[in-house]
Amino acid sequence: MPTTETIAAIATPPGVGGIGIIRISGPLARHIGEALTQSQLLDKRVQFRPFYNADKELIDHGICFYSAAPHSFSGEDVVEIQGHGGPILLDMLLERICELGARLARAGEFSERAFINGKLDLAQAEAIADLIESGSRAAAKAAMRSLQGEFSSQIRALVEDIINLRAYVEAALDFAEEEIDFLADKNITIKLQACQQNIAGILKQAEQGRILKEGLSLVLAGLPNAGKSSLLNYLAGYEAAIVTDIPGTTRDVLREHISLKGIPLRVHDTAGLRESDNPVEKEGIKRAWQEIKQADTVLLLVDATTGITPADAEIVDQLKDINFHLVYSKLDLLPAGAQKEPNAEYISTDSGEGVEKLIDLITGKTPDFNQDNQTILARRRHIDALQQAMVNLNQAYSVFTETGSGELMAEDLRLAQNHLSEITGEFTSEDLLGAIFSRFCVGK
Repeated sequence: MPTTETIAAIATPPGVGGIGIIRISGPLARHIGEALTQSQLLDKRVQFRPFYNADKELIDHGICFYSAAPHSFSGEDVVEIQGHGGPILLDMLLERICELGARLARAGEFSERAFINGKLDLAQAEAIADLIESGSRAAAKAAMRSLQGEFSSQIRALVEDIINLRAYVEAALDFAEEEIDFLADKNITIKLQACQQNIAGILKQAEQGRILKEGLSLVLAGLPNAGKSSLLNYLAGYEAAIVTDIPGTTRDVLREHISLKGIPLRVHDTAGLRESDNPVEKEGIKRAWQEIKQADTVLLLVDATTGITPADAEIVDQLKDINFHLVYSKLDLLPAGAQKEPNAEYISTDSGEGVEKLIDLITGKTPDFNQDNQTILARRRHIDALQQAMVNLNQAYSVFTETGSGELMAEDLRLAQNHLSEITGEFTSEDLLGAIFSRFCVGK
């Protein structure tokens, strides 16, 4: 799907710098570059050139690089201008480039054109943004694996297996009048089970990648004065939250991004869960429950000096379908020899006792991303697509083993294939593309 417009954008971050880069892509890119420099541009050659305005006055000078289609990032003619990094200079250059026939690029439009022109698939395009936004070395390595196509290769191999299975099933339906019962072949269920196992493995990798990208969501919950803010401060390493003896100090959700043992965490300190007539506190409690329901892990803090109260028990009952750990705080205030609950953690944020064990509990089921070379950086939409495909494969297996219906199985296989193809962009909508690329940087 060739494009007729030429786009341009500043590709370096705002502010003053030694170098500023402007990228031009489209059919007029070479013409614009040659008009700007008043010279001929050679393919795949780095050339030092002056940059002129419409009156042939010198704006700046620097490096000019021309790459002819289709051997460029976007698959189109591309020119990159590298001048001095002053904002005024870059604006003057960009203004002149637009006078010569380009328009300002939308956010992510260069990557979008690379996708449209088949230079990379949708998962690889998203990996570019993830690579730029990487918050750790492990995240950068995982994003690079996705950019190199490791994630896409796994998805395509799974899609190929489903296509082969669909072809076999649909061929059997086309020759249903033959004496041979193709659908009685045990290889069908064996192949379907193999697809289920493969997608489960990819889904596990993707979920780990989602945690690496977004961070493990950890919510601190409990009654007022249960020690939630004290634990947040201990984990963050500074006074992130106000701590007083007055119940209900925390009214809104406090968020901190930290790393524990190489694992990124989004820690949410929430308002104390109790009945209240105060409209501000009621809103804080409402938001606390919203965070609890979306969390990967919840730590329910209980004051060890009072033990489980009826109010605590009521909260425990409401958390029965949520992954939570019971944590008794203020361990240092317990009398020596006091009896402890066997299935709970005890901590003191004053002395630090028990906190390392609690950290091990939080991070224990998550791999060490610095050592794991299999993790790929996945997004929420990738996981949703994988989960939908898994549902379709499970349904295909159930329907086929229970009824032997090839028609219903074939439809479920088709739906699973479509969901997986959404990840690489081989089956998707323009609305989805617009939503994805609009979150990219301008100039990328």
